[in-house]
Amino acid sequence: MENSYHLLYNYFIDLGLSELWAKYLNMLVLLIVTLIIIYLIDLTIKKLLHNFINKIAEKTKSDIDDILNHNHVFHRIAHIIPFYIALYQVPIIFTDFDTIENLISKVLQVIFVLLIIYIIKSVLNSVRDYIRTLPRLKDKPIESFVQVIMIFVWIAGLISIIAIINGAEIWKFFTALGAASAVLLLIFKDTILGFVASIQVSINDMVRIGDWITFEKFGADGNVTEITLATVKVQNFDKTITTIPTYALISDSFKNWRGMENSGGRRIKRAVIIKLNSVKYLSGNEINKLKDIELLSDYLEKKSGDIDNYNAKNNINKELLINGRNLTNIGIFRKYVETYIENHSAINKDMMIMTRQLAPTTQGLPIEIYAFSSDKRWQNYEYIMADIFDHVIAAVPYFSLKIFELPTDLSSIKE
Repeated sequence: MENSYHLLYNYFIDLGLSELWAKYLNMLVLLIVTLIIIYLIDLTIKKLLHNFINKIAEKTKSDIDDILNHNHVFHRIAHIIPFYIALYQVPIIFTDFDTIENLISKVLQVIFVLLIIYIIKSVLNSVRDYIRTLPRLKDKPIESFVQVIMIFVWIAGLISIIAIINGAEIWKFFTALGAASAVLLLIFKDTILGFVASIQVSINDMVRIGDWITFEKFGADGNVTEITLATVKVQNFDKTITTIPTYALISDSFKNWRGMENSGGRRIKRAVIIKLNSVKYLSGNEINKLKDIELLSDYLEKKSGDIDNYNAKNNINKELLINGRNLTNIGIFRKYVETYIENHSAINKDMMIMTRQLAPTTQGLPIEIYAFSSDKRWQNYEYIMADIFDHVIAAVPYFSLKIFELPTDLSSIKE
């Protein structure tokens, strides 16, 4: 190239041009020729890389080649050699124009630094996209780690660009950066907190993409769609999007429903409140009437027999029902509800099933059902729970019980 420079220069001098015009024309011709050569080299490298990747793709079943192409990895790598050629040729092309040479050299170096940054970004994005195709890792907060790495890459790149523009050594900027660390810590406080939170969230497996979480402080109740360095995106069930600071996941309390989704059932925990003044002992006739209920017939037959034997053995005076052992309508109702739940087809029989009496309140006596539905899908779960309580509420009058509800008029309060 240097020989070409002198040959062209001498040729223009021989044509009778002045030295200044000979230098200008010499520079212009070499610049055009160099740009054409660089463009052709760039196209050739792209073509070779494209053919090479296609051959590899034909021999493998992995989608990594498609991911790399999608993120323009090879397209950007192809620019490296042409840039090196351009940087090498600048001093030759502009040998008689020091100011222009210095300016263009710095511009090319800055562009080269930016090219390297974007190549790293493309590679990291490709790694992220590939990891998301792996079932074991697709729900991990990979985006957060990519963002952290890119922050350091951009910092290093900007320092390099400043050093190139000022013509100073890069290490001097790193020394100044250490002195300004307190300011940088203040500026990047949220980023640092987010980075630490992302690591803890990942290591402790607190949240995954796709998890259903409830975060009352931020009004979030839905599925996690994205975990980044600064925020966690939650798509609520009303299709709105809530963003939560990543560090809030370790500083505040939230509910993750993954445990329920991975278990054998979804919990049903709801009570029917019975009026206390409807609770009573049952007479023999009332017990015999309840024996017609199929779910209770065997239980009442055995239980009433045991109670009668006990009372007879101990000479209990049964003229008053309160004496001795007795059956109550609330106790039989509780047993009925428990038996009904145990025989319900939508209840998981391998998990806890319980009907319990809670402490009386000003409203009455709560009888709570505690069980787990086999179907954990929200819509089906609500249907199962409604079906159970439809039956239970309708069954209450058969036991001479009443459900509490607030009165609708003042006259009922006076009564």
